[in-house]
Amino acid sequence: MGFFTSAIVALDGVTSRFLGCDAIIALLVVYVTYRLWLWLGQDAFGPYSSTPEVQVVATEEEGQKVLSERRKFNYAKEWKPSSATIPCWDPSTMEFLGEMKAMSPDDVRETVARARKAQKVWAESPFAQRRQLLRTIQKFILENAETVAIVACRESGKTMIDAMVGEILVTLEKLRWVAMYGEQYLLPEYRDSGLMNLHKTSRVEWVPVGVVGALVPWNYPFHNVFNPIIAALFAGNAIVIKVSEYASWSTQYYGKVIRKCLEAVGAPVDLVQFATGYAETGATLVAEADKVIFVGSVGVGKKVMEQAAPTLTPVILELGGKDPFIVCDDIDSKELAQLVVRGAYQNMGQNCAGPERFIVYDKIYDDFCKHITDLVKQLRQGPPLGSDKVDCGASVHPPSLEGYQRLVDDAVAKGAKVLVGGHRNKEFPDGQFFEPTVLADVTEDMLIAQEETFGPILSIFRVKNNSDDEAIRIANNCSFALSSCAHSNDASRAAKICSKLEAGMASVNDIEGTTYLSQSLPFGGFKDSGFGRFAGPEGLRGLCHERSIVQNRVAAMKASIPRPIAYPANGQGPAFCMALNKILYGLSIVDRVKGVIAIIKASL
Repeated sequence: MGFFTSAIVALDGVTSRFLGCDAIIALLVVYVTYRLWLWLGQDAFGPYSSTPEVQVVATEEEGQKVLSERRKFNYAKEWKPSSATIPCWDPSTMEFLGEMKAMSPDDVRETVARARKAQKVWAESPFAQRRQLLRTIQKFILENAETVAIVACRESGKTMIDAMVGEILVTLEKLRWVAMYGEQYLLPEYRDSGLMNLHKTSRVEWVPVGVVGALVPWNYPFHNVFNPIIAALFAGNAIVIKVSEYASWSTQYYGKVIRKCLEAVGAPVDLVQFATGYAETGATLVAEADKVIFVGSVGVGKKVMEQAAPTLTPVILELGGKDPFIVCDDIDSKELAQLVVRGAYQNMGQNCAGPERFIVYDKIYDDFCKHITDLVKQLRQGPPLGSDKVDCGASVHPPSLEGYQRLVDDAVAKGAKVLVGGHRNKEFPDGQFFEPTVLADVTEDMLIAQEETFGPILSIFRVKNNSDDEAIRIANNCSFALSSCAHSNDASRAAKICSKLEAGMASVNDIEGTTYLSQSLPFGGFKDSGFGRFAGPEGLRGLCHERSIVQNRVAAMKASIPRPIAYPANGQGPAFCMALNKILYGLSIVDRVKGVIAIIKASL
């Protein structure tokens, strides 16, 4: 019987005698208790044990689903970006919501300066206070979920379901994970000291970078703001968020929320700042911040890198994707249809990590097209705050509507078939609606096979001869590499396909976005999808500087230089060093004994 087995038997005897249960049950109870302590009890005592209640008064636009009569915004005539203001409107109704200030470079610099001052204080805050802040935000979201969602829907035209899933649920999960596990990844990490430093400890410390500049897009106005806030503040930083000019209005409400939460836990209120404006505003933030997170297009991402170059400001880039969704020949298309359609039309396809290329095997291709088409034809589109039975909302970005049409027209001209949709929705001429669209017989030479769609178009590719290798080839024939998924009744087959896909993330037998529900995982891609990660330990540590430290294990020990290598040279230095190398790194006992003999001679 081995030592490990003997130890288990002995432990089982002890627990049976004193606790009345076997060792497995005892260990399970200990584990569950530990997990509950992490979840509920780690801050049960002390000055930060409470979770303050925060109240924010919402305006009519922020709290009411249906607004009283107000004028319509005319994008074609009124969208004239100026240096002074940003017009805001509901993309589903075109109701005008007012204007926001377009901040000047001096405004941005003053904003960063306030954040930097606040960060000096916050960097010294205990993790217990940081967790208290996250709990306070979490409590507010849970108690005010409908208002939080209404603001996101009014800003972006999405449905309440899309907001509850894509805005609120993922934010709550991030709050939970960071509060429960974040500290352990930011505490000093002790590492192997090496043979020459056996008398020392070696550790890495994670030091906040200072002020994080986040440039975020318009597709998820709530989560895109609170996602970087959570990570930046827990890591000890301040943050300035430059929101899109197409999603600026919501910062009034979300700004009040975060300010109240900061006040409630005694944190500096200037830790979180918003920058509203156009390209000049963003460029200034890039130049002033200590680290930049950019989420957006490839073209703008390259400009951000150029703007960061003069100051050597480190940048995290998430530049979108063209995610493949592989459907093998052993799949039941009818059973998969709901997952496919949810993936394609969640937030009207305006997702960084969302399926855009449905790569379907020849054997089930026609059946797949039929079941998807039948379901999509049942979807109801319209202003989402007018009814909870609306399936598909509006598109945020007016120029994208022309882009969708360009991609559809190009595909049709090259042989694709429109099974559903294919145009702007004429039933709602005032709103920014593009019909949920299904394209079949899409091929790799079409623009929609290579350009990020970021919209409500489900493109179906055929895999000839039902070949896994051909499916993988089609999936990898793309400049993006963000996320991916593969589906087969044989889970090992789906996993093997996923392992060969060029993507930063993959989901086996589920939609690719599920990787984001595991906030312990890093989020990001490579190729044209960018580099760097947020979420997970990598996301928290990515907002810190790494500082490597070695320290004597015994404080009384003093550093010294052996005489053979001390100044002035006595001629024995080379022999001493070669002997030392043999002692430490010799591949056999004989080599090391020879080294000992040689070092004695060199030291005489």
